[in-house]
Amino acid sequence: QVQLVESGGGLVQAGGSLRLSCAASGGTFSMYAMGWFRQAPGKEREFVADISWNGVNTYYAESVKGRFTISRDNAKNTVYLQMNSLKPEDTAVYYCAAQPRRFRVNMRDRNEYDYWGQGTQVTVSS
Repeated sequence: QVQLVESGGGLVQAGGSLRLSCAASGGTFSMYAMGWFRQAPGKEREFVADISWNGVNTYYAESVKGRFTISRDNAKNTVYLQMNSLKPEDTAVYYCAAQPRRFRVNMRDRNEYDYWGQGTQVTVSS
């Protein structure tokens, strides 16, 4: 059983930056590819980015490409989401998730993921 805990959310002005972290425990972190999703009020949870087990392969939603960067540190059992040039439409609860097909990226269906964190709120003011 893998436990995931996100941190790093907060309130930021448009154009600013935040770095989210997701710490994993209870499993072998390198056995999983990791993804970030987000959910705004009244909307479906949507894919943001994912990364293969070794960090070599990544994939981004079009809405964040060029602004967000996903990375991981397997020695620290942590995956990160660096968010730059934030926009008000980025406001959401951000979730990290783990899926066992560790070589694969572009896993945009949330049903592919076995484990989820509790989420961290990101609010971008205009």
